[in-house]
Amino acid sequence: MSGVWVFNNGVIRLVENPNQSGRAPTQTHGRRNVLVYLPTGEVVSSYSSLEQILRSLGWERYFNGDSDLIQYHKRSSIDLISLPRDFSKFNSVYMYDIVVKNPNTFHVRDFN
Repeated sequence: MSGVWVFNNGVIRLVENPNQSGRAPTQTHGRRNVLVYLPTGEVVSSYSSLEQILRSLGWERYFNGDSDLIQYHKRSSIDLISLPRDFSKFNSVYMYDIVVKNPNTFHVRDFN
């Protein structure tokens, strides 16, 4: 991951690719990545399309009061998917989290 560490109000955080336009597909180490839903080959291009897919897989929205995150959970597991509310911050770290929690359903690919 590339980015800049920002210190604000006693909290340090990594701002990834601060000079990038911020739109998907995301870029990591000079490569652009996309999340692909394998059964249809669809590239996930918005949270609304991702939410439809996750709901069909048994994931439900989880409301915990954190306004910076969108979260999903499955009643049948202890897994929790946490995503930044702003889709422009949806990067490969979040994509791989979805892949790991939904085996054989999603894949992260380089975008050419």
